[in-house]
Order: sequence, then C-alpha cells, then structure tokens
Amino acid sequence: MGQRNSIKLILILVLLVASIWIDLPGNPGIKIGEFERSLETQLGLDLRGGLRVLLEADLPEETQVSSEEMEDAKTILENRANGLGVSEVVFQVAGNRRIVAEFPGLTDTSQVVQTLKQVGQLAFVPMGQYPVEEGETIKIDYTKIGTKTGVIPDNALPESSSDGSTPEMVYSPLMSGADLDTVTVGRSQLGQYSVDFTLKETAKGMFGEYTTNHVGDYLAIVLDDKVISAPTINSAITEGQGQISGNFTQDSANDLMIQLKYGALPIPFKVVQSQAVGATLGQDSIDKSILAGSIGLLLTILFLIFSYRLPGVMASLALVIYAVFTLAIYKLLPVTLTLPGIAGFILSVGMAVDANVLIFERLKEELRAGRTIRQAIDLGWSHAWSSIKDSNVTTLISSVILFWFGNTFGASLVKGFAVTLFIGIFLSLFTAIVVTRALLHLTLDNLKIADRPWLFGV
Repeated sequence: MGQRNSIKLILILVLLVASIWIDLPGNPGIKIGEFERSLETQLGLDLRGGLRVLLEADLPEETQVSSEEMEDAKTILENRANGLGVSEVVFQVAGNRRIVAEFPGLTDTSQVVQTLKQVGQLAFVPMGQYPVEEGETIKIDYTKIGTKTGVIPDNALPESSSDGSTPEMVYSPLMSGADLDTVTVGRSQLGQYSVDFTLKETAKGMFGEYTTNHVGDYLAIVLDDKVISAPTINSAITEGQGQISGNFTQDSANDLMIQLKYGALPIPFKVVQSQAVGATLGQDSIDKSILAGSIGLLLTILFLIFSYRLPGVMASLALVIYAVFTLAIYKLLPVTLTLPGIAGFILSVGMAVDANVLIFERLKEELRAGRTIRQAIDLGWSHAWSSIKDSNVTTLISSVILFWFGNTFGASLVKGFAVTLFIGIFLSLFTAIVVTRALLHLTLDNLKIADRPWLFGV
C-alpha cells in the first residue's frame, strides 16, 4: 500500500469515527471550557411546527428605512427571542421594511409576539418620594435625558388645576437604555430573584451622584412610556453596578432582564401576520422523505454494483460514508433542516453518483485501450475531473445565488435548500474523488485482481 494512500485512509477513518460519534442519538454535545455546542438535529418550521411572524416597520410609507436599521432591528429581535428561551429561531430581513421570524416548536405564541413588537424605548425616571404603579402610563421627554431632577421641582406632587383634575406631567429621564452595559438575572442575599446591571463609563458618574443624593427615593423604569418597575434607591451606586430587587419570580425577573438588555429597537414594528404551523404534516413529510430517500439510495446502489461491479461496491460504500459525514456537518454547524433542505441533500447524492459514473466510464475506456487496472484507475480519475469540476462549480454558483436570494427576500425555504445543496456538493466531491479512489487502491493492494478486468465491468 502506497504511503500517500495510507495517509488518505487514516484521514478517512478518523473523520468517519468522529462523524459516527456526532451522529449518535442522545449525544451529550461538545463542551470545551466556555465553548458549548448541542449536537441535536434541528428541524425547521415546516417539519417541526411552530410559529411564523411577519413584522413590518410601523412608519409612514414615505419614511425611509435604512438597511443598517433593519439589520440592527433583526439582531435585537433575535436577542429578545433567545432571551425568552426560544431556541433555533430564524430571523430574516425581507425587502426594505419587513422581517420574517420563524419559531420551530413554539406553542405559547402570545408572549413572544408581544415582546417582538415592542419598540423598547427605555428610560430611568426620577419619581422622588412618590411611587407609581406598575403598568401606569407616563409621558417622557427623551430630549431632556440627564437633567436628574425631572420636571417637578424637589419632586413635589403637581398641584391640581382649576377644575380639580391633576395636570398631565411630562417627565425628564435620568438615563436611557443606551447607558446600560450588561444586565443579568441574579439572586439577592436573601435568595430572592433580582436583576443585576452595570453601567457604561459615560453614565457611572452621573448615576453615582444622583443615587448618593437621593437614597430612599423611587426611580421608575419605563418602557414605551409604561412603568415596568419602580424600585427604591436603597444605597448610593457609585461603581456603576446595581441591583433591582423586589417580589420577582424567575420568569418575571427574566422578562425584566430582556426588556432592559434588548429594549431599544431603532424603528417601531407592527405584526402584519402571525401564523401557527402544525407539526402533524411535518412528521408525515419526514417519514415520507426517509422512505423515499432509502428507496432511492437502494436503487442507486443496485445500479452502481450491477453496472460497475467492484468500483460500484466501493462507490456505494463511499455514499454511505458521505451520508454519515453530511449528518455530522449538519449537527456541528448547525443546519436547520427543512423539507427543501432535505431535497437539496438528496440532489447532492445524485451529483455524487454522477461523478462516479463519469469516472467509471473513463476507467472502462482505459481498460479497453489496454491499460493496467492501476493505470486505468489513475487515468480515469484525472481525465474525468475536468467534466466533474465544471458541472459541480456551476451547481455551487447556483446554490450561492439561491442563498443570496433567500437571505435578501426572506425566502427561508429557498435558503435552506441552498445551504444543504452547497454542503452536499463539497462532501460528494470529497467522497467521489478521494474516498472511492482510496478504497479501490486499498482493494488492489490486498487482493489479486490485476488479471480480472471483468470485476470492473469490462
């Protein structure tokens, strides 16, 4: 066995063992230090069921929305959804004013939809000795951030007007959500849930000065002009690290953390469409796809063995290795599988078979021309490579265009097809050019078949 072929076989064996471990059901995943990656197979909305939401910028038609604002909004929405514990979410900018959001496996949709469409204009408003109730609506003048004392001198209650009613007050916020650096859910010394935060350097001095002079006062946290919390300043916060405590449950503390951390959207959004997708059809599609794929793979293997005999056997083994490699890549990246994505995988199997057919036909031509089997194998691969390269490069270009189309216009199904096709083409080339050839050389080095061209279909 040649040294070069031995190295190839060792590499293939190492990759195969690693891929089989990744593909095992119930794999605990990878955890190295702070790096952690789940190795569960991720199913898309059409296979798993869930929720699809279409969001649109809630602005007049003549108002221009920049691509940067849309991308920033998409990132914030993703962070909000991940903070809610919704995994495997997909957000895509669709056109100039819309964002498509998909939540596979989601059943309780009300909280997610409400969280997504909030504008998230966050403010910390001094209230003096007079607290406000959670849920109360107050007016905020965001042009006066940092005035410290609000609009009420010495935080006194507003006087009644001549008709006996309390005039509408406009408050000046001490800080906005942009002044927060980090926000996490923690526990107080008594074991109660709390929300811990740190401030950016630009806000530490102002906040420290204010809290030093207003211990015992109320500081309302206002989101979209609605009070979400009104904690008391228990002590001066001069180091830029504070804690919001109260009668929090784990869920309510987590909700407040999300509102503080991912509060400010650059533009307001409205929910144009919200559609729940059932999982029954998805499971039926999975079962039928597995059945169709199994039948197709079996027929392909029979065709290869019948037409090309020993090389067909090696190619069939390489196809099985290809399937193991592909599933491992899907889990590692990870790739969210959709029904079109499965179609892309099956198409890439066909491309792998096509490459093998081209190689084996050239191999048979070389044998008929009087070449030895070893010479015919090497010449068959080298002569067929130009045709294989051209056909696969054009397919790769097509998959890149499809991916760009899906990413730009929110066509997530097209995007899933493009991703699996792109990965499949690369892996099918590897198995057809490297794995099949290495297995054939291994057979030549260990079996006496040099005088048996009928084993190669000649």
